[in-house]
Amino acid sequence: MKRILLSIFLTFVILPSLWFLFNQFELKTPELNVNIPSKYLPKSYDMNLDITEKGTGLRKVFIAISQNSKEKVLLDKTYPRVSYSGFFFGSGVYDDKLKILVESAKYGMGDGEAILKINISDYSWWRWNNGNIFSIEQKLIIDTKSPEIEVLSKTHNINRGGVGLVIYRLKDNEEGVESGIQVGDIFYKGYLGMFDQQNIYASFFALTHLQGAGTDIYVKAFDVAGNMAKKGFYHYIKERKFKSDTLEISDSFLQNIMPQFNLGEVEATFDSTPNPLLSKFIYINQKLRPMNIEQILKPVVDTENKMMWSGPFLRLPASAPRAQFADHRTYKYNGKQIDQQYHMGVDLASLSRSDIPAANSGKVIGVDDIGIFGKCVLIDHGFGICSSYAHLSNISVKLGDMVKKGDIIGQTGLTGLAAGDHLHFAMSIDKTFVNPVEWWDPLWIKNNIDLKIAEVKQEIGKK
Repeated sequence: MKRILLSIFLTFVILPSLWFLFNQFELKTPELNVNIPSKYLPKSYDMNLDITEKGTGLRKVFIAISQNSKEKVLLDKTYPRVSYSGFFFGSGVYDDKLKILVESAKYGMGDGEAILKINISDYSWWRWNNGNIFSIEQKLIIDTKSPEIEVLSKTHNINRGGVGLVIYRLKDNEEGVESGIQVGDIFYKGYLGMFDQQNIYASFFALTHLQGAGTDIYVKAFDVAGNMAKKGFYHYIKERKFKSDTLEISDSFLQNIMPQFNLGEVEATFDSTPNPLLSKFIYINQKLRPMNIEQILKPVVDTENKMMWSGPFLRLPASAPRAQFADHRTYKYNGKQIDQQYHMGVDLASLSRSDIPAANSGKVIGVDDIGIFGKCVLIDHGFGICSSYAHLSNISVKLGDMVKKGDIIGQTGLTGLAAGDHLHFAMSIDKTFVNPVEWWDPLWIKNNIDLKIAEVKQEIGKK
């Protein structure tokens, strides 16, 4: 009987009590996932917290920001204790998602270092019933001051489809500031390196062939704390009209050119159409073209922040133009319109397989076979300026080569969608194609780039 009573006592009293105490004295610290700024605290941002407690349940979440003797409590939330929660005397809340608006500019604190404190506790009886505590203190810098911009270059004339250069100074030289020129909805990055001073930037920017008078253009700078500054500057936009052209797609062109394009699984979809080769051409012109354009423009993002070029750019020797920049092309088959596209370069024709000189000095950043453009060479000239050469029959440079103006980089050809031997020559600024004609013009180079740089250097030298 004693053994039976002892077994009952152990089973229904001692073991449950030990199990209860073991769980009440659990040592699992609450876990937190939070998007805390790495260093700078913006004027306003949403702090999202994802809290998990795997033991007795959440007890309290306390969040505050302090600077010197000032403290602003952002959250002080207590989770009430419940009588029973799976036999635990806790809150029964094991996870919570919180969103807190942090507005440092409203807390009466000045710019400078501050501390963000987060404390989370549970209902464990550990630490004399104070529970397990997750605690973090993050040093941050309150920054409510916008960057200060001073435009140093004076005159900014730009053609539709053309290029401009703005030179400006960020006065505070604050760490981590991004800046450049905003043109409509396109942003052109500013670069250090043109001048010895560490706070003077140069930004080549462009107007697309579709942007003209009335386009918003200004210098923009924004820091890691989210402060932004805008600075307008005098500029004059000169309108320019571009040609329209009609291209008649022949059966012989389709039969000669289309077989070289392998489109994989999509090829089968053309077989059910009345004219599979024509359907394939339309697909290539509408779907493959934008992807190939992106391939050409993408490498320019990693441009060198130095001017590797000088003087006017070279044109293919003894060549005649066959198509101009921004020509609006209407494609027809048997007299019926089948597509419309813009031609974003200049086609130059000379003798078959003519040598192609590098238009100016730079670094080869692309050597590839790019769809409709065929064999291509891309040269970075610094500060986002790139020249590209398409439809080549042969390439004589490799990725990473440094070339000088006039070095032979390949020969003209008819790869890609070319119907005849020629060079498709294009210039781009960041991710925008621009009119190559400007870059061939020594007077345009002198007035819009060289003199502007010289004037700023002279002005800086006076100070």
